[in-house]
Amino acid sequence: MNNTLPAVSIIIPCCNEKDHIEACVCSILAQEPLPSSSEIIVADGMSDDGTRDILKRLGQEDARLRVVDNPGRIVSTGLNTAIGAAQGSVLLRMDAHTEYAPDYVRQCLAVLQETGADNVGGPWVAKGRGYVSRAVAAAFRSPFSTGGARGHDPNYEGVVDTVYLGCWPREVFDRIGLFDEELVRNQDDEFNLRLTRAGGIVWQSPRIKSWYRPRNSLRALFRQYSQYGYWRMRVMQKYRKPTSARHLVPGCFVLFLLVLPLAAVWWPPAAWSWLGLVGLYTGSAVVASLLAAARQGWTLLPLLPLVFACYHFAYGYGFLRGLWDFVVLRHGPRRTYTELTRTLLSD
Repeated sequence: MNNTLPAVSIIIPCCNEKDHIEACVCSILAQEPLPSSSEIIVADGMSDDGTRDILKRLGQEDARLRVVDNPGRIVSTGLNTAIGAAQGSVLLRMDAHTEYAPDYVRQCLAVLQETGADNVGGPWVAKGRGYVSRAVAAAFRSPFSTGGARGHDPNYEGVVDTVYLGCWPREVFDRIGLFDEELVRNQDDEFNLRLTRAGGIVWQSPRIKSWYRPRNSLRALFRQYSQYGYWRMRVMQKYRKPTSARHLVPGCFVLFLLVLPLAAVWWPPAAWSWLGLVGLYTGSAVVASLLAAARQGWTLLPLLPLVFACYHFAYGYGFLRGLWDFVVLRHGPRRTYTELTRTLLSD
């Protein structure tokens, strides 16, 4: 293995992050080791809360930090702007609402070199703060909420559909293009789908450790996952197929919950089917909640069934809204699905 560290461009989309951006940048500068030829590029979505002042001060203290404007304000435009300004042979994405192991950058570079993959990253692991956020994180780790996605398995190493954040050789973007700027969310999923269709390899390693900070209210979680479902439909429409069958399940579930009561007006047995579906889901949610609480703390048990329901109903509802807007009506996205669901645009 070549021990010479390549020139790395760390790219960070950010908007109105005065409470988090300094800790984020300082944690990156404290990476062990951070290649001397590295640079940190923050694509700022025209912050107006003092974030720019903090970044200006940090840039004066360390010349490796640069700030570029992201007037588009969403993740995809921010990433593309940062990529365009980057000079490194390796590009590594980091976000302000994530905690990183001290060797995060080093492990990304090592796995990239060892595997020869086109994109590497670690598992998507949530770490909550506060009661609701801890319950959201506990449910996030459960196969019941994720459909058994490998990206949520902290011990899995190997080929995956997508990874959290990402680390790429520069030539990957020269070969398949940049992120799709139409997508407010799911831009990483679409990019990795395009990459694998072009013969690329996306690799996950448990050595690459980070901890995502999830939403701290059910309302915010619902908005977030409703957007995920909505934009998942747009990605599916673009490629005329689901990236995975598990992405169809929440939408089908919500659709049946809506349709079966109407069908019961003409066909009474549909009411029993509806009750059976509700009973099956409720029982599954209770079992999943018990398992999650046993691992993460019994105090979370009262809230966990609601958190699981929020994940599934929000995603399914957003998916159906996307189906209606993009496929049936064939018009652009609704405004509510293009707005940020928290000040951080990289969530």
